[in-house]
Amino acid sequence: MHSITQFKDRKHAGKLLAKALSAYAHDPRAIVLALPRGGVPVGAAVARQLGLELDVLIVRKLGMPGHEEYAIGAVGAGGVRVLAQDVAGSYGVAPRAIEAISARERKEIARRERQYRGAHAPLQLKGRIALLVDDGLATGSTMRAAIQIAHKLGAARVVAAVPVGAPDTCEALAREVDELVCIVRPPFFTAVSRWYRDFGQTSDAEVVDLLAVAWREGPGAAAPAPMNHS
Repeated sequence: MHSITQFKDRKHAGKLLAKALSAYAHDPRAIVLALPRGGVPVGAAVARQLGLELDVLIVRKLGMPGHEEYAIGAVGAGGVRVLAQDVAGSYGVAPRAIEAISARERKEIARRERQYRGAHAPLQLKGRIALLVDDGLATGSTMRAAIQIAHKLGAARVVAAVPVGAPDTCEALAREVDELVCIVRPPFFTAVSRWYRDFGQTSDAEVVDLLAVAWREGPGAAAPAPMNHS
């Protein structure tokens, strides 16, 4: 277990996460897939440290009506939808409401795809090592959707990587990927934001800027000098 109590910010968390993913450094098959928006600063730092290609895998949380911060599922590209077990029964959410929320979030996915990707080539994962990076795991619904998409797109190996996660969520997701990397699994998790000193909202503009730099410089140019592990 890592001794850290809080990460300074997402960039700091990404640099530490890169150390845990050092086995993939400079591997041309590996690609860092950040989950927007909060996962992008983390993923950008990982990609830069390891000299890897950076891209985004856009998934959206389905928030419970009236309590949108609580995830009852997630949707992603290609019609992928993951729902918490027995949403209608356990949470009393009507199927019609779930469909309406899903449709709204799919529109947002399409908007982000246009804004973030622009003229950049569509994501190609066949035969590649997909490193799925987010800023943390709470319920795991968005990561679970991302995992399904990565498999659907033909990734040869799928790795879920986060700085911090709820222990039970990490345990459950570990069974769905080839490898799960999580630096801190606090027994009293509460929320992802609790483990960051600066957890300000990541903007669309920041996502676009980070992707533009990574795509302009390429994975080789983005890699700094070897990390000091002291």
